Amino acid sequence: MAGTGNEQARKTAEGLAYQTGFGNEHSSEAVPGALPVGRNSPQRAPLGLYAEQLSGSAFTEPRGHNLRSWLYRIRPSAAHPPFVRAERHALRSAPFTDCTPDPNRLRWNPLPEPAGPADFLDGLWTLGGNGDATQRTGMAVHLYYANTSMERRVFGNADGELLIVPERGGLLLRTELGLLHAAPGEVALIPRGVRFRVELLDATARGYVCENYGRPFQLPDLGPIGANGLANARDFRAPVAAYEDVEGPVEVVNKFCGHLWTATYDHSPLDVVAWHGNHVPYVYDLRRFNVIGSISYDHPDPSIFTVLTSPSDTPGLAGVDFVAFAPRWLVGEDTFRPPYFHRNVMTEYMGLIEGAYDAKTAGEGGFVPGGGSLHNMMSAHGPDRETFDRASAAELRPQKIDDGLAFMFETRWPLTLTEQARDAGHLQRGYDDVWQGLQRHFRL
Repeated sequence: MAGTGNEQARKTAEGLAYQTGFGNEHSSEAVPGALPVGRNSPQRAPLGLYAEQLSGSAFTEPRGHNLRSWLYRIRPSAAHPPFVRAERHALRSAPFTDCTPDPNRLRWNPLPEPAGPADFLDGLWTLGGNGDATQRTGMAVHLYYANTSMERRVFGNADGELLIVPERGGLLLRTELGLLHAAPGEVALIPRGVRFRVELLDATARGYVCENYGRPFQLPDLGPIGANGLANARDFRAPVAAYEDVEGPVEVVNKFCGHLWTATYDHSPLDVVAWHGNHVPYVYDLRRFNVIGSISYDHPDPSIFTVLTSPSDTPGLAGVDFVAFAPRWLVGEDTFRPPYFHRNVMTEYMGLIEGAYDAKTAGEGGFVPGGGSLHNMMSAHGPDRETFDRASAAELRPQKIDDGLAFMFETRWPLTLTEQARDAGHLQRGYDDVWQGLQRHFRL
């Protein structure tokens, strides 16, 4: 059963207030008068606080891409002892050189339960990725399985932003800018450099993480869709200021250029009393995604389900897209409705949050919540034989897909595995078998 700490975290999570809007210039103060008026860095900040800017982009990037927040805190971030190296063998970073990139279709069962106590940071397990964290290119796929909250421990990632996708168990995220509640079916975005702590709302928590080394996630352009649809900016929730005035030892873990570094502070760094800016964390409910689909025939490209995108230097080609397959109606006439067979220049890692995915058979040994599949670039894939047979013969009445929630991290580069993912006991060794028995039907 969940302990007292879980119960307190649940009560805190239930009472949270938020600001709304993606990319907005938000502002918040936990104490009236803590936020300066008319300037960012007055000679003496209100209430004896320290003014500090957190930059998520270069100062000179265009205004539309510039990310920064001004923080007004009890102590400046500069007040800390030296960091020393700390190894966490299950958490890895790009460049990934353990293995040769693999063209085979791969699928994993859910991450096994940890052998002992493990908080969110201890429970992170890297499947693989691409690019180079030191060059701010590419991405990594991690999974997590935690059975205890982070206590007197804070994590910050200089290498990239973290998109957290809970699959089991709710999370209370205490960030420098305030608190977020992320439950299964929601996602939380922690920007580069923002420090946070994860508290569990249930006995265990499990899920997925996309670490984006490249340009920050943004809402995709809508093109001919027009002004409305997909993820609406107003449905993204940002925190209000909430600070910790805690004295005593707190471990601060910093991920920097692929390695973890640790320092013991004499206070909590989550001590921001007020802030304003647009470099902020968010939480988003995937069930609010406004699905756009065909109302005549054929299956639209999965890009139509893009929630967030990290653009690259090539227009239309993302470093990584986050794609969600949310509840929706299928109405196409004379149409094979599940996702079609294809080979893709992009690499696809897919996970399942709940229920079943309409292109794969669920159940033991299948595609199940907490599991994942990897189809590297140009790897041929599509519906399994059972799904193909069923969909080819189905009566094409309007059909509601509401018993599953799946997602995809799609990236322009091949994804190279870590050794632990390649040799994992939960790797499904017979994944190719799902396409066996696709018979020849050709006739003249």
